[in-house]
Amino acid sequence: MPLGNAPGRQVPPYDGRVRVSTRGDYACRALLSLALREDGAGPTSVRDIAERTGLPQPYLEQILLALKGAGLVKSKRGVGGGYVLAREPEAIKLSEIISAVDGPITLGDFGEPHQDGACDHEGQCVLLAVWKETGDHMRRHLEGYTLARVAAIARGEGPWPDPVV
Repeated sequence: MPLGNAPGRQVPPYDGRVRVSTRGDYACRALLSLALREDGAGPTSVRDIAERTGLPQPYLEQILLALKGAGLVKSKRGVGGGYVLAREPEAIKLSEIISAVDGPITLGDFGEPHQDGACDHEGQCVLLAVWKETGDHMRRHLEGYTLARVAAIARGEGPWPDPVV
């Protein structure tokens, strides 16, 4: 299926998946690793988190700093230092983690639909409303998952999420 007037260009088929950024995925994986190791043993080093999760350490350091700035983790410097969750896993939602590293959960920054029914460009306002509704749905869905719930699933102590059909 050619794209517009560009001969030979193909549009990849839509696979039905909403994408989470690499940064958002890495942030969730890092905090899940901390939640799975909540044993009172103290802070976990960035190197240990990177090794357990398979994430690149330099990028992980940047992500953990953003998570610290958002109040999701605390750090301790020096020997035996590292990171711990700033709150109990039950109190940290996936939506908070994603927002901490990526900003508000939306499908894009396309603006707001006109409120008076007027639309500057053909059909634009309808699409803006659809994008907003979809972003809101994604945020609400991620608010339903806490680190504790995801950790329980990872340990085999809870049911896997049902695929959305």
